[in-house]
Amino acid sequence: MIHRFIPSAFSMLSGLAKVSAFCLCLMAMASWSSAIAVGQSDNQPPSGFEALFNGQDLSGWTALETQDPRQFAALSAEEKQKLLADGDVAMKKFWRAEDGQLINDGEGPYLTTLRDFSNFELFIDYKTVAGADSGIYLKATPQVQIWDSTKEGGKWEIGADKGSGGLWNNSPGAAGKDPSVLADKPFGEWNRFRIVQVGARTSIWLNGRLVVDHAIMENYWGRELPLIASGPIQLQTHGGQICWKNVFVRELSSDEANKILADQNAEQFSSIFNGRDLEGWDGPVDGYEVVAGALRCRAGHGGTLFTKKVYDNFSVRFEFKLPPSGNNGLAIRYPGDGDAAYGAMCELQVLDNEHENYAKLDPRQYHGSAYGMAAAHRGYLRPTGEWNFQEVTVNGSTIKVELNGTMILDCDLSKVTEYMANSPHPGKELTSGHFGFAGHNDPVEFRKIAIQEIK
Repeated sequence: MIHRFIPSAFSMLSGLAKVSAFCLCLMAMASWSSAIAVGQSDNQPPSGFEALFNGQDLSGWTALETQDPRQFAALSAEEKQKLLADGDVAMKKFWRAEDGQLINDGEGPYLTTLRDFSNFELFIDYKTVAGADSGIYLKATPQVQIWDSTKEGGKWEIGADKGSGGLWNNSPGAAGKDPSVLADKPFGEWNRFRIVQVGARTSIWLNGRLVVDHAIMENYWGRELPLIASGPIQLQTHGGQICWKNVFVRELSSDEANKILADQNAEQFSSIFNGRDLEGWDGPVDGYEVVAGALRCRAGHGGTLFTKKVYDNFSVRFEFKLPPSGNNGLAIRYPGDGDAAYGAMCELQVLDNEHENYAKLDPRQYHGSAYGMAAAHRGYLRPTGEWNFQEVTVNGSTIKVELNGTMILDCDLSKVTEYMANSPHPGKELTSGHFGFAGHNDPVEFRKIAIQEIK
């Protein structure tokens, strides 16, 4: 539960190959967990991880009071410095390192890392008492729930009977709000969380049992907004003593993060690009090339390259890499000729958002937007030159765009009545068409392109 919040200072595989890759992924996960669970001294991180708690003192932490992280980000440098200084005082009053444990008696502000994290794997052990109610905040947002799951704890009516580990502040009925199994250990015993978060996509294991599977963590601070791109890890205090140890984190590379996203339901997707040539594609094929397994628009060329096959409702996944100032687009239900931005259902923009060349665009022109019609949320692209992972779902008149694990567009084009520059979009009502790439002279690259038809 929540009473106070804190801010922050394969697709080209198929059949048996996919199953084998999935098994290897599970084996890797098991080995990481075993590395910590077997023969590991307290607060000594295994290879690849770092300890956020050194077992001796509160270095690397502060303690802060309730605040939306967007408000914190808006503070001046001086205001932030004062807040952190006051937090250091509060931390020393309410928190202590003792016998290799972080201990709080249920009062005061929350312990907060001085660093922010984006994509990560986190291990953390905790032990609590009857009646206590606590949690772990990810990216300054509540929360991975910890509570007394017994009937005597008095909170069965709000979900405590289901156990700890759920994303309790997700909306009622949302995936991940409740843990899938009750995995809490009896009071007096140590519990262990393993948490993997890529963008907003969150998986949680409690005592070795998967309790949340790849669910989107909602932004408590603004349900209409995605989870912030990065933020601190925070340990909640509420209602009784809680002790923590073995706080280990491993930041994920872009390739690791992309693989986690691609592996989810991978068996449901089929490759539409073989990584060698443009078999199965039509349009201005001379304007594109295949380089190192990636489809690339030739510099100074472009046009709309599209699948020979026509699709109605579908989800498409792919990785893409932008050069500086790179500009391209996804042609959705493209009729086979004309300008995809207007003649297709829409063009979903692919753009190096932060380049100075694009500082003054209409919001409906930035990455992930339905060009000229619906604006996507910004701030979720990886640094220019890194591979991004994107999934687009087109169902009826609705379009969802998930970028690097975060939903940046969720719109119904049938409800759009205002257009950029008052330009009509005659293709908006199309119910089928080709999928393609609308090149605009820049060498934007795409790879691991796979599609799932929705029946």
